[in-house]
Amino acid sequence: MPNLSKLLLSAALAGALLLGCGDDDPCDLADITSCGPGSLCKADTEGEPSCVPGCLLDTPSTCEDGQACEEVEAGEPRCFAKVVLRGKITDALEKTGVAAARVAARDEGGIVVGRVAVSGTDGSYELGLPARRKADGSPVSTIYTLRADASAYHSFPGGLRPALPIDLATAAPPQSGAPYVIDTAATSISLIPVESPEALATIHGRVEGAEPAGTLVVAGESSAVADSGGEFVVFNVAAGPITVRGYVAGTQLAPVELTVAAGQKVEDVVLAAVADSKLAKITGKVSIVNAPGGVKTSVVLAVEETFIESLEIGQVPRGLRATGVAGDFVIEGVPDGNYVALASLDNDGLVRDPDPNIAGTQIVHFEVRGGAPTVASVAFKVTEALAVRSPGAALPEELEGAPTFVWADDSSEDGYALRVFDALGNVVWEKLDVASPNGGADLSVPYGGAPLEPGMVYQFRAESLKSGKPISRTEELRGVFFIK
Repeated sequence: MPNLSKLLLSAALAGALLLGCGDDDPCDLADITSCGPGSLCKADTEGEPSCVPGCLLDTPSTCEDGQACEEVEAGEPRCFAKVVLRGKITDALEKTGVAAARVAARDEGGIVVGRVAVSGTDGSYELGLPARRKADGSPVSTIYTLRADASAYHSFPGGLRPALPIDLATAAPPQSGAPYVIDTAATSISLIPVESPEALATIHGRVEGAEPAGTLVVAGESSAVADSGGEFVVFNVAAGPITVRGYVAGTQLAPVELTVAAGQKVEDVVLAAVADSKLAKITGKVSIVNAPGGVKTSVVLAVEETFIESLEIGQVPRGLRATGVAGDFVIEGVPDGNYVALASLDNDGLVRDPDPNIAGTQIVHFEVRGGAPTVASVAFKVTEALAVRSPGAALPEELEGAPTFVWADDSSEDGYALRVFDALGNVVWEKLDVASPNGGADLSVPYGGAPLEPGMVYQFRAESLKSGKPISRTEELRGVFFIK
C-alpha cells in the first residue's frame, strides 16, 4: 500500500495548482484565469506555469470589482480603474432633472460604445467607457460624443445643437480605488421639451446584424441609436401609421410597419438584416470656389424624415459620410431609404453656395430602392463662409441679456440678410436690409426682436447679398447661443 503521507502530499500539491495563486505561485495552464482577478496563468520561459499581470478583454471577472480590463499601448491588456462619464440631464427651460433619459457615447465613426446609461430621478447618470491605456494606466486620447433621448423631450444632438467632443485623456486621476472621472459641461445635457407629449408613443426594440451599434433608427420625425447590443428606444413617436427603419452603411435592414396610439409603449420591434441585399453607391463632385487653396470639405447623407428644411440639418447614419473632399467623392453601402445630400455640414470654413441661380447650389433629395438611387450623381458648389465673431464663434455660447450679432464682412456684397432661429428651426427675428460696412469692418447688429426664452437654444445666420441674391453665408453650426 502506498505511503499515506506521500499520497496526502501529492494531493495537496495538485490542489495548489488548481487554486488561485500569487504572481510567483504555480497555476493551472488549462485554466488561464486560475490566478484570480488581475492575473493570468501563462507558461514562463522554461515552460512552467506562472501567474503574470493581465486580464481578458471579454471577461470582466478577470479584474477586481471597480476595475476594467483595457487594451494597453505596446502591451498586453491589464486591469485598471474604470473610466466613467458623469453628468446630469436637465429640462432646458425648467432647469429640473430629467429622469429615465438614455445616454449613449459614440466614437468618431458614429459607433455607439458600450451600453446605454439611464438617468436617475434627479437626472444624474454615470456611463462607463472602454479606454485604451498608457503603461501607467492613464487613458490614451480618445474622442467621444454623447447622445441623449428621453420621453417628452427633443433628442440631443439635433437641430442647432451639436454634441461637444469629450477626450478621455482629460479624465481626472482616480483616488484610492475610485474611477477616472470626466464631469464637465460636455457631459451635462439640457433637453428641450416637446409639445403635447401625452399624444406621443414609444417604440422599443433591437437591431439584428453583425455590427448593430450606432444604427440610426427612425420612426417618422423621431429617432434613436442602437447600443452595442442592438437595443434601441424611440421616444415621442406621432400616433398613427408609422414605418420604423434602421440606417447604417453596409447593411440593409427590413423596415417594420406599425400603427401606434397616443401614450402607447410598443415592445419587441425587431429590425432584421436582409441577406444578400443590394446597396447603393452615391457618387458626385464638389467644386470649391472663392476659398483658400488646399481646403477640403465633407459630404453627408441625412435621412429625409429627420431633415429640418429651414436649418438644412438632419440626422446622418453611421458611415454615410465622405470626408476630405476637394473634388470627386463616393459614399458606398447606402441602404434603401429617402435621403438629403449635404455638403460642408461640418464646421470647416466652407458653406454650400447659397445662390439658387447657379448649378450645384441646390439641396439634393433622392431615394434609394433595391440598391438603386434616383440620382445618377450629386454635384455641389462650395464657397468660403462668412466668419462668425460672436456669439458662438466656435461653440454654443451662454449669454445674459439680448445679444449683438457680429460677423466678418464679405468682399463683394452690397448688403446682408440676418435671421435668428430657435432650436426647432423657427425664425424668431429677422433683419433683411443690413447695410454693408465701410472699409471692410465687421458687421455688428443688435437683436431687435421679442425677449428670448431662457434655456432655449438659438442661432443667428447672416447671408451676404449681391443685387438681391445670396452669395455667401455663415456656417450651419456656428453662431449658436442660449440665454442664461
